[in-house]
Amino acid sequence: MKAKKWLAVIGVTTMLVGGVLTGCSGNNNSTGNESGENVEITLAGWGGNPSETRLLKEALDAFEEKHPNIKVKHEVISDQYMDVMKTRLIGGEAPDVFYLDAFEAPALIETGVLEPLDGYVTDDFDVEDFEQPLLEAFQHDGVTYGFPKDYSTLALFYNKKMFEDAGVEVPTTWDEVREVSKELSKDGVVGLGVAPELARMYYIAESLGEEVVKDGKANFGHDKVIEALQPIIDQRNIDKTSAQASDVGANWGGEMFGQEKAAMVIEGNWAIPFLEDTFPDVDYGTTELPTINGEQSTMAYTVAYVMNGASEKKEASWKLIEYLTGPEGMEIWTSKGFALPTRKSVAEKLGFDQDEKRAALVAGASYATVWANGVNLPTIMNNFNNQFVSAFLGQRPLDEALKEAEQQANREIGE
Repeated sequence: MKAKKWLAVIGVTTMLVGGVLTGCSGNNNSTGNESGENVEITLAGWGGNPSETRLLKEALDAFEEKHPNIKVKHEVISDQYMDVMKTRLIGGEAPDVFYLDAFEAPALIETGVLEPLDGYVTDDFDVEDFEQPLLEAFQHDGVTYGFPKDYSTLALFYNKKMFEDAGVEVPTTWDEVREVSKELSKDGVVGLGVAPELARMYYIAESLGEEVVKDGKANFGHDKVIEALQPIIDQRNIDKTSAQASDVGANWGGEMFGQEKAAMVIEGNWAIPFLEDTFPDVDYGTTELPTINGEQSTMAYTVAYVMNGASEKKEASWKLIEYLTGPEGMEIWTSKGFALPTRKSVAEKLGFDQDEKRAALVAGASYATVWANGVNLPTIMNNFNNQFVSAFLGQRPLDEALKEAEQQANREIGE
């Protein structure tokens, strides 16, 4: 659903839940939970792999053991998660607590359907322990609407044997990436696998100091953004040392890397268990993303637990959020490394900050750009992706493609 369609629903949503929200913000509620009465709350999210499902169940079981009068009904929404959630919010049938991706957060916060959480926070819930960029993704005008449950940044994955055979060092700058890619590209292997989409290109696009989104509108047609992205285009079409996954018959960067069709890819934590399970013989390392103009940067993708503002069981709902995003619940959920903990103390306790494969991802959390920027980002993303791919494939000049895409995005936003 495009952003403008969701925004068109805001009035309906607010009208439906406005009466409930009045007088129900903060921790003013009547759940009966404080008096020890039994209560059932619903937690909704999308599905995960079997191992993640078991970890979540373990965390929920531990929560119920601590709070025997609170039962949690876990609901999995497998398809079209946000469309389903928006429909249920409009219809007054949304769960008490649910997952919210940072990318979707600004639009949903603007509707007023989420419960502000600051009023529930006590001194023993250490907010400073969260990686700040991740927490800020769910704040608006100084108000917190969600606490991040996990995240991933991006790191450079490199094939150790290919680097050794080529006699090159692991690059620490983007200029070095382009140079070593020339040595690594041979025998059907490209030096660098690229995902040509805004979610991956965002930090590169802003590396010369210009914003991709400015005053709520697309700004990726700016000359400095185009200049920042041009090397990505040139590496594929001039150097012939990079490719996207589909160019080599793969579905995504992790598969491309596992099949050893790319010596380097830029991927997140999700690639680590995938490579361990699917391509266990590939000897690889990870490192923080190469600097651009001397500056460290990366992307971060994060999801929070949020509370339905219309919930009639707010105190119990907060207890669940407090546990799952607290040290104990977060340690259970992230213990196997399928997701990274948003609390610094938990990352340290589990050793992820020193982990051979994950340390680079954890290190990037403090300076990452979170994949979220206002209610119009979905429209901006769609138009960018449509035209950036055409430039990446050499079908048209980058400046022409992005300027046209920017105009189209801003027309749609204006509508």
